[in-house]
Amino acid sequence: MAAIRALVATRRDSGLEVDYRELSDSDLGEGDVEVAVEYTTLNFKDGLAMTDAIPIVQKSPLILGIDMAGTITASDSNKFRVGDRVVLNGYGASETRNGGYTERLRTSSDLLVKLPQSISTREAMAIGTAGYTAMLSVLRLEQLGISPDRGDVLVTGASGGVGTIAISLLTKLGYRVTASTGRMEEEAFLKSLGAKQVIHRDELSSPGDPMQSTRWAAAVDSCGSHTLANVLAQLDYNGVVTACGLAQGTDLAATVLPFALRNVSLLGVDSVNAPMPLREQAWSRLEADLDRSKLDSLSFDLPFDQLKKAGPEILAGKIRGRAIVSMRSQS
Repeated sequence: MAAIRALVATRRDSGLEVDYRELSDSDLGEGDVEVAVEYTTLNFKDGLAMTDAIPIVQKSPLILGIDMAGTITASDSNKFRVGDRVVLNGYGASETRNGGYTERLRTSSDLLVKLPQSISTREAMAIGTAGYTAMLSVLRLEQLGISPDRGDVLVTGASGGVGTIAISLLTKLGYRVTASTGRMEEEAFLKSLGAKQVIHRDELSSPGDPMQSTRWAAAVDSCGSHTLANVLAQLDYNGVVTACGLAQGTDLAATVLPFALRNVSLLGVDSVNAPMPLREQAWSRLEADLDRSKLDSLSFDLPFDQLKKAGPEILAGKIRGRAIVSMRSQS
C-alpha cells in the first residue's frame, strides 16, 4: 500500500519536532473506521500545537490537525458505512488522538459526525471547527431566551473564524449584530456578512469600570481578558455572553457586580468535548441556518506543503480567513 503523507509532531528532549512524514498502515493506530481525509483546516489552536506555545500535544508521535472532513473507506462500526461523509472536530484530535493532517485517518466511529446531506466535505472545512463553535455559541444564547427582539448582539474578534460565522448565523436568524474588530479596514467586509455596526476593539480591550452603561442584549466573545470583562459590564439586564476563546488572554479581571445587579449570565462554550447529540444538532443547524454562499469570502486554499510554515503565521495574525487544506491532492 502506498505511503500515507502526514504532518506529525514528535516530542524530543530538545522540544517538539513537527515535520512531514510518510506513514505506513501500521502507523495509523487503532479504530473501527478508516477515513480518506479530503479536507482539513488551519486553526489558531493548530498554530499553538505546532509551535508548542501551549503544550497541546500530549502524546508522541501524533498526527496534528484538530479537524477534518472525508469519506469512510472501511468500517467495522454499525454507525457508518463505506461511502458515508463525516466530519471530526476536536475530541482530543492533535492532543491525545491523531488528527486531520493526514491522507488517511483511522479512528473511533464515536468521534465522527455524519455530514448533513447538503454540506460537502469542502464546505464542512470552510465552516471548520470555528464555525461549529460559533453555532454552539448561538445555541447557548437561544437556550437562555435571547431572541432577536431583545436588542443588539455583540460579536468580538469579529474578523476571526468564530466571529465571521457568528455574524453570518446571527444575521440570518434575525439578530441585529455589532462587530468588534482590530481590523477596521475590514468594516465593509463585516457589514457584507450582516453586521449593522462595526466598532474598534480598543473600545473594549482596556481595563474598565465593573459596571458600565448597558449596550448589549448578548454577546459572542472569543477574546477573553479585559474584553470579556467589559462586555459583562455592558450587558443589559438578563443579558448573556458566551465565552469560547482567548485571543486577548486567559485572564478575566471582572467583579460579581454585573451578576448580582443585572442578573447577567456568562456561559462557557466548549467545542472539544461537546457530547455527540449537541454536535449533531449544531451541524444540522449549520445546514439550515448558515448562508453557505458566503463561505468563499471567508476561506482560501492553503497547499499542504505550506501548512507547517503557516502555523506560526496564524499566531502572528498574518492569516485572514479560513485556510482550507485539500488532502485529496496529496494522493
